[in-house]
Amino acid sequence: MTTITAQDINKLRQATGAGMMDCRKALTETDGDFEAAIDWLRKQGQKVAAKRSDREAKEGVVVARTTFDHKTGIIVTISCETDFVSKNADFVAFATSIADAAIGNNVKSVEEVNDVTVDGAKVSDMINDKLTSIGEKIGVSRFERIDAPYVASYIHGANRMGVLVGFNKEAGDAGKDIAMQIAAMNPLAVDAQSVPPETVERERAIVTEQISADPKMAGKPAEMIAKIAEGKLNAFFKENTLAAQPYVKDNTKSVSDFLKSADSGLKVLEFKRVALG
Repeated sequence: MTTITAQDINKLRQATGAGMMDCRKALTETDGDFEAAIDWLRKQGQKVAAKRSDREAKEGVVVARTTFDHKTGIIVTISCETDFVSKNADFVAFATSIADAAIGNNVKSVEEVNDVTVDGAKVSDMINDKLTSIGEKIGVSRFERIDAPYVASYIHGANRMGVLVGFNKEAGDAGKDIAMQIAAMNPLAVDAQSVPPETVERERAIVTEQISADPKMAGKPAEMIAKIAEGKLNAFFKENTLAAQPYVKDNTKSVSDFLKSADSGLKVLEFKRVALG
């Protein structure tokens, strides 16, 4: 039987990040075979992931990245279970390395993120190794992407929120300003025309019922109620669509007005906002 030394255990710990007792057991189970011990730990990590499949991972790290030419932007969320882990510098660096590899390899889905390699290691294997070392359920929980003539990105609140904004042309500093607006105000859509029809109808039904239930409106004609409802619906659009919202840096103007002042032809095509919790 092979003797397992402290040096062997430390070497495996350095390579995998797993705990001392786990490394000792892995080496014992594989008769000191270093590569086999790594595989054993990965298999244990997979088992841990299965056992933890019912545990929610509401914490994590959100990373937003754009290509050098700003034609593509992505958001990658690496989730975990506790803020203790999510705030750890090594875990943030781990998540950032995955996002960098994803943008560098032009990935388009969570599945492709898991298949991409970082320094020769597949992301899915890296996650199993990390899971084994920290003992929490982790994974690539969300992936978003925008392709546009110009994409701006913004990370808010110590990697707790990421925003991408696609524009019809180069946006410069205005791009970041709009991304910050989206982070702060969480709009539902770019403009009223972009709000899903089912959402519009639901809001119209709600405000119409509220108006009809008001004793002061008893006996009023349906045309009047419908006109008041449309006014309330317009207020909903002003509050919940990006173009109509008051601009956070100068609430005397709307976001649409700000864009016109920055560049009369500048338009937001789409946006993505990803937040933890």
